[in-house]
Amino acid sequence: MPGTIGARQAGLTLIEVMVSLLILAVGLLGAAAIQLNALKYTDSSMMTSQASFIAYDMLDRIRANPDANYAVSNLQGITATAGSTAARDADLYDFKNNINNFAATDGSGSIAVNNRVVTITIGWGDKRADDATTANAPTRTFVLTSRVATDPVVTP
Repeated sequence: MPGTIGARQAGLTLIEVMVSLLILAVGLLGAAAIQLNALKYTDSSMMTSQASFIAYDMLDRIRANPDANYAVSNLQGITATAGSTAARDADLYDFKNNINNFAATDGSGSIAVNNRVVTITIGWGDKRADDATTANAPTRTFVLTSRVATDPVVTP
């Protein structure tokens, strides 16, 4: 009967190996989920930054030409073409074109002017934000408000 009494186990059993692999698999799935969320938030942040660039570009154009009327309620209201010679029309055409290139059919934009205070609003569908399909993607907006020139009629 040698070997039965006082025998010590050497190595790992199959159950121990399987439990270790299960723990490793759960850890790897968690790391993958974190990576996917980071990708999603990076894309949303990039879209917000792009909207910010478009809005600030338009605000600079309005500041360069403060006497023109830049008020538009939506992108469809912009009828200017690529060959427009008037600065206002060329600026609005570029604004519309930038939003369409940035957000395609999900994009929206408006410019409100009230006593030289300009509010530029840009909207887009962010389908990655909530893992939604394009049809019901949440709408994100970027709003920029600034005074573009001192109006001699209005006293601050």
